[in-house]
Amino acid sequence: MNGFKELGVIEPILKSIEKEGFERPTEIQEKSISLILSGKDVIAEAATGSGKTLAFAANIIQEAEKGTGIRALVLTPTRELAQQVAAALGTFSKYKPLKIVAIFGGASINPQIEHLRKADVVVGTPGRILDHIGRGTLNLRKINILVLDEADRMLDMGFIPDVKKIVRECPREDRQTLLFSATISREITVLARKFLKDPISVSAEAYVDPRKLTQYYYDVPDNLKFSLLVHLLNHEESELVMVFCNTRSNTDFVANNLKALGIGARAIHGGLTQDKRDKTMKQFHSHDVRVLVCTDVAARGLDIPDVSHIYNYDIPMYSKDYIHRIGRTARAGKDGIAISILASRDYDNFRRVMKSNEVTITEEKMPDVKKVRISKKDRPKSFRPRRRPHSS
Repeated sequence: MNGFKELGVIEPILKSIEKEGFERPTEIQEKSISLILSGKDVIAEAATGSGKTLAFAANIIQEAEKGTGIRALVLTPTRELAQQVAAALGTFSKYKPLKIVAIFGGASINPQIEHLRKADVVVGTPGRILDHIGRGTLNLRKINILVLDEADRMLDMGFIPDVKKIVRECPREDRQTLLFSATISREITVLARKFLKDPISVSAEAYVDPRKLTQYYYDVPDNLKFSLLVHLLNHEESELVMVFCNTRSNTDFVANNLKALGIGARAIHGGLTQDKRDKTMKQFHSHDVRVLVCTDVAARGLDIPDVSHIYNYDIPMYSKDYIHRIGRTARAGKDGIAISILASRDYDNFRRVMKSNEVTITEEKMPDVKKVRISKKDRPKSFRPRRRPHSS
């Protein structure tokens, strides 16, 4: 606990930290909290699960006063992350209570309007924030702390024009701006120059321990891709498992057919209702469901402990998405396994991933796999075969 106190964290927040069982600051907390508490604008390179939420939450809670209007705004790319950040702010402000409101699309707007009338801190997605601004139900003129969380994902998802509009609604003077991103690209740097004043940059090492992470792949015939996934899920000793697909249709296909075979799996993607997504995540966090089948966008920002296995049922188009995927295991000293299942349609993407990253992915020999029956109505469209990734 002394570590947090030495960083300048006030007593009410220290009590909450202690209650949550955090004994010492993470690397990103050590590097950023004292800077943030001193009022500096900060660019922080930190992945989900690195402890970044507490890094900015400490300052928000310290500065905000209940009943004085909305003083802090946190922008997030997804609904799930907005809920997660709002919940964390609520936890850390237990001994200095604040009215924290999460607003996002896919939920009724009227209750949000009611909650905003008494809000001290708002956490939300860009589209719904703009909606409230347009309706006159959200006023940002008193904002003195602005947080851009997962800035790289907001860039990827096309939210930057919306973010710029929102920033223009906030005061220019006396505003502290904090930008957190898993990667700091040239585009993120350009963005930071527009929004931040003389920012200080900090970064944390990848939260994943590469010594604890095993990566390998199987090269499978097209007609055995799903069968191999089933075989591995049934034979690997695992805790929680995340299976990544590139499309909503493939996500539903995999989840529905796993369920039909008696494997506890649920799908999560942008096409589901918010209630359905919330229910699914609750089941996964509580271990009632062992296998989460998801798209990159839906999974981004979800901080889920105890994930022992990552399966790439589809290989992502972009190498950075591969890195984000495998970063969900081998955390906090635990072992983790990342397995990629390659059929002919995956070769081009896999070749790109191998070329763009300094990763070691070993090929495993195909086990004896029993072909499983696949529901025809869920069968994804066929793909034109591609050349093997490791052939010349």
